[in-house]
Amino acid sequence: MKTIRFAVCGAGGRGTSLTKDVLSNLPDVEICGIFDPYTDRAESLADKIEELKGKRPVVYSGVTELLDGEKPDAVLDSTSWNSHIPVAVEALEKGIAVAMEVGAVYSEQECRDLVAAYEKTKAPFMLLENCCFGKNELFATAMARDGRFGKIVYCHGAYRHDLRDEVTHGDVKRHYRLNEYMQRNRDNYPTHELGPIAKILGINRGNRMVSLSARATGAWGLHDYIEGKDDLKHLSDVKFKQGDMVETLITCENGELISLRLDTTLPTYYSREFTVRGTKGLYEELKNAVFLDSDDHNGNFTNSAEKYYDKYMAKMWKEITPEMISWGHGGMDFLEFQAFCECLREGKEMPIDVYDAAAWMSIAYLTEQSIAQGGAAVEIPDFTNGAYKTRELKDVIEFEL
Repeated sequence: MKTIRFAVCGAGGRGTSLTKDVLSNLPDVEICGIFDPYTDRAESLADKIEELKGKRPVVYSGVTELLDGEKPDAVLDSTSWNSHIPVAVEALEKGIAVAMEVGAVYSEQECRDLVAAYEKTKAPFMLLENCCFGKNELFATAMARDGRFGKIVYCHGAYRHDLRDEVTHGDVKRHYRLNEYMQRNRDNYPTHELGPIAKILGINRGNRMVSLSARATGAWGLHDYIEGKDDLKHLSDVKFKQGDMVETLITCENGELISLRLDTTLPTYYSREFTVRGTKGLYEELKNAVFLDSDDHNGNFTNSAEKYYDKYMAKMWKEITPEMISWGHGGMDFLEFQAFCECLREGKEMPIDVYDAAAWMSIAYLTEQSIAQGGAAVEIPDFTNGAYKTRELKDVIEFEL
């Protein structure tokens, strides 16, 4: 196919930005229809696309009506956490390609349903984990693949993002995080940090995550944030369940250890704390540092990674334009959709597939179980049913602009 006809399911903040900032700027892409349970959101996005592209997408009142009415080539599934799996499953069962946004899941059955729908029809599927296309993540991956860090032993990542305003104004903004933080306690957003780490460690491709243990602090941050704010008085008596900090340790079959941290309800700056440790060296995002046994060390490691950029920076990042960077999350959104469209048009394997989606997103419900059991170890299912042992390594860094 040349022109890809996209249907958009979910016109909240994420769906709107991806549609107007990325899809509308990609060549040979048509946005044919939009659904959102809040009709005003869908209508507003349709108006914006008409303004940008000169053709107004059709607004639908339901997912089934959209998929049957438009019969699109692909679906952008940017719905809320509790509906993105059902939307993806319905589209896959109709043979429609799916680009699914990240988030949490609630049970093993959801993950099994997603995998089963894909295996039934083999309709193309990609998880839109944009951090797998991150500049630092791809740089470190290239160094790891070249053996510069030696045997990878330990990786760490975090979702450190002050979301207090977004969470507490969830009723006004019609955002699902408010209810999540009131009702659940878990690592509710693990894939930003886990995705790039899983790629480096070959998860689902010769390696797998075996078990995890998670613990959470008490929930005080949102309460203190609400105190004294007139517009948040209605939340003053709410007892939030979501711990301010959640720490998770994941054991891999090949012996590596993964550490994850959720940090969204305390004052902080944004960071994914991306860290790779090996027997011969390390990469650390917080200092943008590379430390190798083979280097002459002068004691100042901040920005020491830069001297390796010429050799190890991904080609897509060397060639990205300022315009592409402006299309969302510093260019990562454009790069992930470029890969999705390329694979769809050329029949290539998607770089972040349904097995990645199931494994990475399962961490949400598994950490909830572990925390509820006082940090007990919980087994992580193998959603490949043993196929991971022979699946070949697939790197995001293989893609070019």
